Amino acid sequence: MTNGRVKGANFERELCRAIMDGLGIEDVKRDIEQYRASLHGDIIGVDGWSIEAKRYASGTTYKPQWWEQCTAAADATGCQPVLIWKYDRQPIHCLVRMSSISSDYAGMDYVAQVDFETWLMLVRESWSDV
Repeated sequence: MTNGRVKGANFERELCRAIMDGLGIEDVKRDIEQYRASLHGDIIGVDGWSIEAKRYASGTTYKPQWWEQCTAAADATGCQPVLIWKYDRQPIHCLVRMSSISSDYAGMDYVAQVDFETWLMLVRESWSDV
């Protein structure tokens, strides 16, 4: 049986590589401070985004407490939250605020589940808006 913390750390490293490849950027890495202090995302280096990553053996969707953790860290840093999770033998899923997709939803609590490639597109678009 794989240690859960090791499994999570491996997933974070896998995500860092996928993000760097997908966005063509460097210096995306695990935030080691996440273990020492609260209100830190799991991955840093994607400007404007706070990334929380979860990796588990089984499940069907995200857990509300994951999203609460994700948004608390994002709100503390003034970033947009993204929760990225994966269960064994399933694709990677991402959860974002609808306001990350359209400013028409600013200030509302609506969320959208998107695939990893769609989230990468949202990141690229958020950078082009600046």
